[in-house]
Amino acid sequence: MIKHYAQFPLMITLTCFALNQVSLGQEAPSGMEQLKYKLPKPILTGTAKGLRTPNLEPPRGGKSRPPIYVPPGCTNLSAKKKVTSSDKEPVIGSLDLINDGDKEGSEGSYVELGPERQWAQIDLGKTCEIWAIVVWHFHSEGRVYRDVVVQIADDADFSANVKTVFNNDHDNSSGLGIGKDLEYIEDHEGRPIAVKGIKGRYVRLYSSGNTSNQMNHYTEVEVYGK
Repeated sequence: MIKHYAQFPLMITLTCFALNQVSLGQEAPSGMEQLKYKLPKPILTGTAKGLRTPNLEPPRGGKSRPPIYVPPGCTNLSAKKKVTSSDKEPVIGSLDLINDGDKEGSEGSYVELGPERQWAQIDLGKTCEIWAIVVWHFHSEGRVYRDVVVQIADDADFSANVKTVFNNDHDNSSGLGIGKDLEYIEDHEGRPIAVKGIKGRYVRLYSSGNTSNQMNHYTEVEVYGK
C-alpha cells in the first residue's frame, strides 16, 4: 500500500504533463488567434452514404475541422456586399441570400444557380487583406459539390492578380487547373479555407453541380480579413 501511494503523485504529474502537451499543441501561432464564427444548427443525422466521388476527404469521425488562425481584429468583410453571378436569373432565391447572415439551411435561405459550371462573386468594396473564407453550399443533405474553386482578384473580370486559394477539381474538368484539395461532404460546419493574408477586392467561388443533382447552391459565404 505504501508503494501504491508513493507512485500516485508521480501518476498525477505525468497526467498533467500529458494534458499540458495537448494544450500546447492547440495553441495559436504567435500573434494569431483562432477564427471563430457562428455555426448554424445541424440538420443532418448520421453519415451520408453511397456517395461516388474519387477525391473525397477521409471521414472525420464526428470531429470538427482543424482550426484556422488569423490575426486579431479580422471581421466578416463580405456581409451585405454586392454579389454577382454567372447565372443572371437564379432558379431559386436571389443572390443577396449568399451573404445575408442566414446560414441555417432551411427553405428560403439559399440560392440555386443553374447546372454545370457556375460562379458567384462578392465585391468587398475595396482591396482587403483576406485571411479566411467559409462556404456553406447546402447542408440540409449530405452531398458533395464538384469542382469547388475559390479565387481572389483585384478586378471584377478576374484578369489581374488572380490567386486560387482552394481547388478540388482533381481532373481539371472545369478548366481552371488541377487542384490538390479534396472534395468534402457538406454539413453545418461549412468549409473554412485558410487564405493567409492575400490581398484582393473580389472573391469568386466556382462549382459544377453535386452528387445529388446538376445544380449549384449557396447558403452563405463569409470572408474574414482586414
